[in-house]
Amino acid sequence: MTMALKAQILPVKSFPLDPWVTTAALTLLVIGLLMVASASTEIAAKTYGNPVYLLIRHFVYIVISLVVATTALMVPIRVWQKADILLLVLCFGLLIAVLVPGVGHRVNGSTRWISLGFFTLQGSEFVKLFSVVYLSGYLVRCHDQVQTTIVGFIKPLALVAIMVLLLLEQPDFGAAVVIMSAAMGMIYLAGVPFKRFLPLIIVCLAITAAIAQWQPYRLERLTTFVDPWAHQFDSGYQLTQALIAFGRGEWLGLGLGNSIQKLFFLPEAHTDFLLSIVAEELGVLGALVVILITTCLVIKGLWIGRAAHIRGYEFHAHLAYGIAFLLGVQSAINIGVNIGLLPTKGLTLPLVSYGGNSLIVSCLLVAILLRIDFESRHPELLATPGAKYRGA
Repeated sequence: MTMALKAQILPVKSFPLDPWVTTAALTLLVIGLLMVASASTEIAAKTYGNPVYLLIRHFVYIVISLVVATTALMVPIRVWQKADILLLVLCFGLLIAVLVPGVGHRVNGSTRWISLGFFTLQGSEFVKLFSVVYLSGYLVRCHDQVQTTIVGFIKPLALVAIMVLLLLEQPDFGAAVVIMSAAMGMIYLAGVPFKRFLPLIIVCLAITAAIAQWQPYRLERLTTFVDPWAHQFDSGYQLTQALIAFGRGEWLGLGLGNSIQKLFFLPEAHTDFLLSIVAEELGVLGALVVILITTCLVIKGLWIGRAAHIRGYEFHAHLAYGIAFLLGVQSAINIGVNIGLLPTKGLTLPLVSYGGNSLIVSCLLVAILLRIDFESRHPELLATPGAKYRGA
């Protein structure tokens, strides 16, 4: 590590952190801890013989996530920029590793995890971050080609398409949608005309239809989504139970800890469908508060990206946009699934749902966002002038 780089690694207490991002993220973590405590007791007691087992694990994950986030706060964005190619290689390494027999760990019909003994690594969560870091670097290096040539436009999307194919082999359709959506959003904000996206959107829709036909369980999810009550006791069971939770909670909820759906009626109550338990116990108003805080976090992320762009920090801007899209798209899908607007997908609500990998990556995304805001607003506090962070 060079002396210049060491000089830029400031202690966290030196950071004037953005209050909106910090408050929103910490509030979501606290809400998540309370709701996981409520939603996980019954399944933890049955599965592990200890009603607070999952709560303790979730708390430990939060502590680890905050340590990771604090460390990331001290790392200059230039480090991420210089490592973008390496992170792209790591993306493919993680996606291929889970498909190797004996390495990938299979759960509920999907092979998305690598067992490390003390921790089960879900590669797709880290691929989300690494892919937007690489794409940010590419958009800085090839800015003119992306805007003016078809090759410059297609090249990064081709790499993302390969990632999507590897994710579909796991299968992890939800992560594939999040990564592809974030990539397209970043490229669009880089100045590519919308008309170039139209053929790509048509191709994506055609591929999605083909995948649904090719994999019958996906087609079943789509047909169930249209009318879940017609399949209430088979393929539509999870969605109908989530909607019942919203109905039970009405506007003000049954009270914290008083959910009925968490008593083995609603599967994955503490992970993918935690928002339904929020609505049942804290009411529709409680769920709206969670959605509003999440929306504020995403909008602030886009705002930070815009501010960095105005100040000439192009890599910072693209990375902030990518982080905002990752958090926004994943949150939108999770919320849409919970309220029945989207087919069921195995995606957590960032910073809220139970899940170690999701928590660590979500906190890491927020920390990088805070660092981007800090560097673009306070270049005078850095040892190296801000201009050196701009181009690659």
